[in-house]
Amino acid sequence: MNPRVLVFGSINMDLVTKVPHLPIPGETLLGHSFATVPGGKGANQAVAVARLGVPTAIVGRVGKDQFGQELLRNLQSDRVQTDGVYIDPSNTSGVAVIAVDDNAENHIIVIPGANGNVGEEDIKRLTQQLSAAVLLLQLEVPLFAVQKAAQAAQQTGVKVILDPAPAPTELPSELYPVVDIITPNAVEAGQLVNFRVDSLESAEKAALVLQQRGVKTAIIKLGAKGVFCATPDETFFVPAFSVKAVDTVAAGDAFNGGLAAALSQGYSLREAVVWGAATGALATTKSGAQSSLPTRETVEAFLQEHERN
Repeated sequence: MNPRVLVFGSINMDLVTKVPHLPIPGETLLGHSFATVPGGKGANQAVAVARLGVPTAIVGRVGKDQFGQELLRNLQSDRVQTDGVYIDPSNTSGVAVIAVDDNAENHIIVIPGANGNVGEEDIKRLTQQLSAAVLLLQLEVPLFAVQKAAQAAQQTGVKVILDPAPAPTELPSELYPVVDIITPNAVEAGQLVNFRVDSLESAEKAALVLQQRGVKTAIIKLGAKGVFCATPDETFFVPAFSVKAVDTVAAGDAFNGGLAAALSQGYSLREAVVWGAATGALATTKSGAQSSLPTRETVEAFLQEHERN
């Protein structure tokens, strides 16, 4: 089945530690537990979309190692198409070292591995699958490749969503005009526009800056405060869903997956933002990255319950 959503991005193994609090420089902590969990922002978003019942494919790289084999099997078990994933014999698979504290806050260190080699050959594999409705991008693979992927998608009429994470201090000016929707969280938005984003007012100001750089729609995730959205025609705000958070590791990836899945099925932007917010909220109620991502049935039931209330 042809994918409705195509993801171009990273595939990692997450090495997750649970700790009482996040360490300060020089501090040694005794942690609660350790686990290896499939992750990477690209893979997380692909699984998020696939679990919402939307045909999904991913283009990226893994190493020729045990982690790489496990990562591919995991994607395939969630019905993500992996024909576009190259097994790189010259690199290890990417890993992310994650610490999660008792308040569900986290620190993440990413070692790119094979993700750092994503380039021209991967763009060629991507262009062979650009019959999708939506292309999802992140910044855990080389930036020049992200830009070329966005340009290729725009030329074929595919909607481009960019999650600018991990956020650099600046993005190439040529990238903004080929992005339909950019989805930073408050910290990432602040890094991009060079001022603090922590309120609706500052989010609106940041969205305007991003639009002036060429992005058509800016969606700024304000965590527990909700989501601010600015399009060429309107601005609106979607309040956050109230849930008991356990782990926020993949909340942003879940949001992007919900947003892309809904848009690929013809939902309005406002409806898609609500789907993203609900998917992200549900992801915080379980531990882990991909293990926390909800199914379509779970999201639909959650939204129906909130409508009744």
